Amino acid sequence: MTMSNKDRFKRLISVVAAVLLLGMLTGVFAFIWYRYYSETIMLPFYRRGNWTLIAIYTIMTAVFFKAYGGFKLGYLKKTDMFYSQLISMACVNVITYFIVSLIGRDFMFGTPIVMMMFADFLVLAVWTFVSGKIYFLLYPPRKLVILYGSHQAASLVLKMSQRVDKYMICESVSVNEETEKIRELILKYEGVIICDIPAEMRNKFLKFCYDNSIRAYIAPKISDIIVRGADEIRLFDSPLLLCRNYGLDVEQELVKRVFDIVFSILLLVLTSPFMLAAAIAVKLCDGGQVLYKQTRLTKEGKQFKLYKFRSMVADAEKNGIPQLCSDDDSRITSVGKFLRKCRLDELPQLINILKGDMSIVGPRPERPELTEKYKKEMPEFEFRLKVKAGLTGLAQVTGVYDTTPYDKLKMDLMYIENYSLRIDLQIILMTIKTMLFPGKTNAETEEQLFGGELQNNRKEETR
Repeated sequence: MTMSNKDRFKRLISVVAAVLLLGMLTGVFAFIWYRYYSETIMLPFYRRGNWTLIAIYTIMTAVFFKAYGGFKLGYLKKTDMFYSQLISMACVNVITYFIVSLIGRDFMFGTPIVMMMFADFLVLAVWTFVSGKIYFLLYPPRKLVILYGSHQAASLVLKMSQRVDKYMICESVSVNEETEKIRELILKYEGVIICDIPAEMRNKFLKFCYDNSIRAYIAPKISDIIVRGADEIRLFDSPLLLCRNYGLDVEQELVKRVFDIVFSILLLVLTSPFMLAAAIAVKLCDGGQVLYKQTRLTKEGKQFKLYKFRSMVADAEKNGIPQLCSDDDSRITSVGKFLRKCRLDELPQLINILKGDMSIVGPRPERPELTEKYKKEMPEFEFRLKVKAGLTGLAQVTGVYDTTPYDKLKMDLMYIENYSLRIDLQIILMTIKTMLFPGKTNAETEEQLFGGELQNNRKEETR
């Protein structure tokens, strides 16, 4: 069977594997429920009651796995998928304990839930290992060729090279080569990466790939992201794409504001012990002020004072010139490193959200000086000001600490153009995962892969 034919079964294989995993996890819960809880509650359930509770557990597991990417077999790294599954099961089992306690009208003994968590860990570990082996046996890395227009393609190639289990970049070709030579090269491989080439030429090669059923990976332009958020309409028999280009509707803004108020109050209550501990730690570290205020931009370029726990020395910008921060910045205090790694320095921004300066989810607020700098390099950078700035966002949960501003801009625009309350909830859940399992920076990964040689080349390119 050829790779193209096997691709038709990829989704089916993923679904079967997901159903099998759900069945095993549900079986573990069913055993724990019948063995330790069903007969000990005040008014025991009979058949339908037990089945309903087990069904609720299955649905909750599926929802959390969907939100965290626990079913993305072959898409995420095995370790990332395993982390996602562990967080999902921890959330589901904690909620399940409270449901069982509510049914039993008392706080039930928690030892069976702990036992269930250990059993879930074993099930997930075995499933991730076995299903990963089978999946990558059926679908080995794709052999790809990259079609590039400038040196900027190197960044994308680097990221794809980190997934040797999925992609094998065998050759590269410049868009300045003869068209016929490029086409012959594309036909030799299973897919092509189309990166930073003129739109007219990109359309031509994309149609060629479509005609020959060849997979194409495209680095999107800003205009592509705007078009993806368009509504499909028809004018008589002519299809049209409507780009509204004004951010969120009034109804969406109202729902988002109500959600922000309710969720920020809830978070303030839940995180108050952590905020108190963080404030004490910052004060004890060097005796300086606990909170740090800084002017940032939100919707339509409005300025506001953003609150953070101070993570740098008191005179971090004593010369008055804004400086971008890196992970190994000497200005960061010992306490500040921990707060930044766990994102705890951002918690005071819940006050900004209650005041209406920010939202729970949205593009991260930038300083006016840096925004002006970015706008000179990327005139589209101001597009992200069509919505309120956010405590967390798509760029924060999908990127890493040193993701380029241009890539962050793309992700912010993807969020704005595809906004929904469901996406907000999913980003919030993914933020918890980011706090528990902080990702490596691109620089760290480059150092491991290339020993710093690539970074030196980049410095030469930017001089």
